[in-house]
Amino acid sequence: MTEQLGTVSWKTRQVVLSSRPLSWINTAFPFAAAYVVTTGRIDALLIVGTLFFLIPYNLLMYGINDVFDYESDLRNPRKGGAEGALLHPALHHLVIGAGVANVGIVGAAMLVLAGAKHPLSWVVLAGSLFAVVAYSVRGLRFKERPILDSITSSTHFVSPAVYGLVVAGATITPGLLALLAAFFLWGMASHAFGAVQDVEPDRHAGIASIATALGAWPTVRLAITFWALAGLLMLFTPWPGPLAALLVVPYILAVRPFWTVSDADSGRANRGWKRFLRLNFLSGFLVTLLLLYSIRLAA
Repeated sequence: MTEQLGTVSWKTRQVVLSSRPLSWINTAFPFAAAYVVTTGRIDALLIVGTLFFLIPYNLLMYGINDVFDYESDLRNPRKGGAEGALLHPALHHLVIGAGVANVGIVGAAMLVLAGAKHPLSWVVLAGSLFAVVAYSVRGLRFKERPILDSITSSTHFVSPAVYGLVVAGATITPGLLALLAAFFLWGMASHAFGAVQDVEPDRHAGIASIATALGAWPTVRLAITFWALAGLLMLFTPWPGPLAALLVVPYILAVRPFWTVSDADSGRANRGWKRFLRLNFLSGFLVTLLLLYSIRLAA
């Protein structure tokens, strides 16, 4: 292990793992989609902004989480892989430093390219980064405040889309607000269900969450309700947006088997969580097709 700790390749792998590569697309795609649909162009801001929300943003968000959750992660059997790195203490400063440096460098380039035409975008970006830090850092720990934990987690994924819209000068319409609200509910549902599998480890570690507060099966039902409401809201978006309402159905079906799961048996929900991760790729593909179709209709 001592030799491993001294190798650059091992450290690099651990830093990358801490950023959750499987989740990179979940923050980069909302920004890119919002920007392209609004502007109809591919430019330097799109490229740098997508890069920012692809790697630096996730490196900071998940790196902070893995550092400040290290003690509890030691007792969580899910940690140490794609669902979360179990970072050796010797890497903690490196991971935080890498996250801050990458966000600072790429973020500065993004701000320069964005210019001063849309100052509200600065507020959105600041709020987004605050949510990233506040979720896990000691002294704030929004992740340990039930309900607020799901709200903050959803903000992590919706705020890149809001930033893309604002920096591109999008016109705010009722349909756009319905879409963002649907996305936000989807994010809250996803976080809430994800917390179910950790009910027992979190309670043993003294960590509060929406799932430890409500219990396993009530949280599952709340998540299903949020997904259903997200689908209903999509019916109020311009065509072909209503077609996206169908995308919540696979998530509901994937989670439905855990409708009555007990707290003691909540670890079983990990099977549903793994289905959720796979569904995200399918949904992303279908959303891309819908976006391309909407761009074609608007042309």
